[in-house]
Amino acid sequence: MKLRVLIKRLDSGLNLQVPAYQSEHAVGLDLPAAIESDLVIKPGVIVSIPCGFSIAIPSGYEGQIRPRSGLAMKGISIPNTPGTIDPDYRGEVSVLLINHGSQDFRVTRGMRVAQLVVLPVPRIEWQEVKELPSTGRGSGGFGHTGE
Repeated sequence: MKLRVLIKRLDSGLNLQVPAYQSEHAVGLDLPAAIESDLVIKPGVIVSIPCGFSIAIPSGYEGQIRPRSGLAMKGISIPNTPGTIDPDYRGEVSVLLINHGSQDFRVTRGMRVAQLVVLPVPRIEWQEVKELPSTGRGSGGFGHTGE
């Protein structure tokens, strides 16, 4: 199954590739850093990394921006994981990165900084009731099933 998503390059001077799958069965498209020069992220700091393109996600879908596992191993993540790109957003795709590590992290032009996954999202319709159906879990919340 393929979904057509429109993409517009915003900075052709950087010669960046459009987001791409890195293997035959990958579900995330790697997003490039569209920066002109290297950027250092200090420990505990959050920065916004532009990706050099805008997209038009079809109605009924969302774009999810997720961390790359290779960067997570270095303490680099996304503070609002997953970030959401709504179907009506037309601005530049950017990635918020945070350095959870103890050392500076260098971002270079074209570096793959995150992944984009596009998924269907149903619209919900609330149905207000007096009682919800019971379950074995009930109202047990955070950590109720043990470690």
